[in-house]
Amino acid sequence: MNTPYENLANAIVLLAVEDYREVTMWLNAHRPICEEDEKDADYICALADKQSIEQFFAGEWFCALTKLDGKALLKRLQCEVA
Repeated sequence: MNTPYENLANAIVLLAVEDYREVTMWLNAHRPICEEDEKDADYICALADKQSIEQFFAGEWFCALTKLDGKALLKRLQCEVA
């Protein structure tokens, strides 16, 4: 049985996974066609969110929350949404 801390940690990681899938699928559906598209506020925000989540998976906080390999998880997610 998981402790409340473990439940919270798992929920944080699962939310990051869901957020990564969502933002990556959005970016795939809204690829910039021209230079002006790259300046769109929604596109810039989504790109920043994706990069932030990628940093989370590779960071110390992720390691503190779980024993999973964040880089391996990220690679798997990237293959999944490609």
